Amino acid sequence: MVRLSRRAWLSAVGAVTVSAAARPLARARRVPAIDAVRLRRRLEHLSTFGRPPQGTFESGVSRVAYSDADLAARAWLMDEMRGAGLRPRIDPAGNIFARWGPENGRPAILFGSHIDSVPGGGNFDGDLGVLAALEVIQACRSAGVRPRRPLEMVVWAHEESTAFGRGTAASRIVAGDLKAGDLDQVWNGLRRGDGIRRIGGDPSRIDEAVRQDGAWHGYLELHIEQGGTLDRARVPIGIVEGIVAIHRHDVEVAGFANHAGTTPMDERQDALQAASRLVLAVRELVTARQGRQVGTVGRLDVEPNSPNVVPGRVRLSVEFRDLSESTLAAMNGELRARADAIARDTGTTITTTLATTNPPALADAGVQAAIGRAADAAGLEARRLPSGAGHDAQMIARLCPMGMIFVPSIGGVSHSPKERTSWDDCARGAAVLLGAVLDVDARA
Repeated sequence: MVRLSRRAWLSAVGAVTVSAAARPLARARRVPAIDAVRLRRRLEHLSTFGRPPQGTFESGVSRVAYSDADLAARAWLMDEMRGAGLRPRIDPAGNIFARWGPENGRPAILFGSHIDSVPGGGNFDGDLGVLAALEVIQACRSAGVRPRRPLEMVVWAHEESTAFGRGTAASRIVAGDLKAGDLDQVWNGLRRGDGIRRIGGDPSRIDEAVRQDGAWHGYLELHIEQGGTLDRARVPIGIVEGIVAIHRHDVEVAGFANHAGTTPMDERQDALQAASRLVLAVRELVTARQGRQVGTVGRLDVEPNSPNVVPGRVRLSVEFRDLSESTLAAMNGELRARADAIARDTGTTITTTLATTNPPALADAGVQAAIGRAADAAGLEARRLPSGAGHDAQMIARLCPMGMIFVPSIGGVSHSPKERTSWDDCARGAAVLLGAVLDVDARA
């Protein structure tokens, strides 16, 4: 068991005056503790849903949203929640909620994550945050904790961007980001609305999934870092300062397809050559400035994609990420300028379109402080850092104060079967989540 010390417990719940009649009951209460063995057992069992045939835990998992594996995992998880004395419910967007504590009209403290994965993903991304949330409620129930507010756990239905090319899709609906026609999108023959219905949601009532500002008192999410900062520094806890904004560009390079053997080099309008120069330019313009901004070209489609034809058209993606919108705006402008110069030099036409933007989400200072106090009380070193990956917390930050806890990813590997976080770090992160939830509740 990972236990909060009595000092940590008192720090989390604050000073309490107990009447003489209530003192025996107060003394009977136990300090809430995370059951690290149970947490590991559940993580290992969840990994069986979407595991390759004859695979092991080390083989990773493919549990894409709305898949058979996703359905089976959700059913198992809801059984675990019922076994813990909770009543899970599915909202019209397919998200799973369960709450415990006083129903006194106060907004709940929400915490959780997701269990869908990328194809060939790992067993900690999202999973840890969900199962740690269940542990937090079980620990509080077992210890006889009496929170001031309801405690509510959530399993976001569709976080990864594999299905329908939409990341944080279900939490995005909750935050009110839903446009006409969104549920009619088709992916792999599946209509999005039908996918939501398949996991127990109700697309005919989708507007009821939308929540208003102030729907929750606060939101916390425990997650693996998915980068190597904490692992390299040997720091067990990360306090997230904010989740970066993402600007994604669709770029098309139009040249002229011609015979590879008969077209002289100085007469070519080679779209791939121009695209290659733009790929290198992205790296140059990102690394030329101080800061933590990143840029990626992750997709490249070449036409006609034949070894004996000069490429006539290339489509590619360019993605910039940073906490600062002004930095992203500057890089967007530099990208267009570089594209224009390369087009003139290569005799091609390059069109850049800003396809999608995700705004940055800054973590609330009060929630960050609560996480810091919980880490201190547990005797764990913590470091503040940004999240370079998107998370459901980014959407829920539109509705209430948000904070995230990171634990180390070994080697900085994620979205891979080799994704690993030590079992000790999993338990430490869950203990800090427990302490932070109690701290936020005590100061409500």
